[in-house]
Amino acid sequence: DMTWVEIRSAIEHGYTVAIVPTGGIEQNGPHMVLGKHDYIVHKTANRIARELGRALVTPVVSYVPEGNYDPPSGNMLFPGTLGIPEPVFAQVLEGIARSLKSAGFKTICFIGDHGGNQAAQAAVAAKLTREWAGQEMTVLHVADYYNVDEPQKKYLREKGEAPATFGDHAGLIDTSELLASHPQGVDLARLVTLPLRSEPTGHSGNPMHASAEYGTALLEIKINAALRQIEAALLKRNASNYVPVTAPRSSAITR
Repeated sequence: DMTWVEIRSAIEHGYTVAIVPTGGIEQNGPHMVLGKHDYIVHKTANRIARELGRALVTPVVSYVPEGNYDPPSGNMLFPGTLGIPEPVFAQVLEGIARSLKSAGFKTICFIGDHGGNQAAQAAVAAKLTREWAGQEMTVLHVADYYNVDEPQKKYLREKGEAPATFGDHAGLIDTSELLASHPQGVDLARLVTLPLRSEPTGHSGNPMHASAEYGTALLEIKINAALRQIEAALLKRNASNYVPVTAPRSSAITR
């Protein structure tokens, strides 16, 4: 959404943190759109950038590993899923990072909303960190953003939700997060009218308990976890062009 001149000016004024959000296009049950991860990470990445200050966000990387093709496995079992091999995904991330470095960015943060993205993000971040050692560059796989399973479930238990309702995919948590990010991408009525079939539906748990209120709090957990990891890395590097946020953040949970 910016011109190259605006990017250059932003970098000259200290906007040297780049957030690279990665999503995924995959089945999410009969009640949610394929782009669930993209919508969620678009919202959270922009919020993280605003909280950090002097940070820009790249377009969401939508094409990510989703399973094998022949025979299909994982999310590739469902029509509409669009996946790429993990080595290709890693090369895309590396190319994005090298592009950002050449433009003048000093901190590059990979933030993935999809489990299949995590290994490649970690590998690319480690590779470039080794290669660019001594060049005042930070390449970070923001693992803490994704690894929030326990605090999110703790929040829901405190709200009276039974663990059986959570689900592992496209369940209570995912559906609530999308209701808070892109509500028009959720239609819970489709679960009510779901015909009785033996075939998999692509979701688990009980999404019928989902709400935007839950989603806002669940996203807050992910956002705050990411901010803590990024700010810790920046402070460790003692970057002269970065001032950590000191004002209290609004939060739907007790931190």
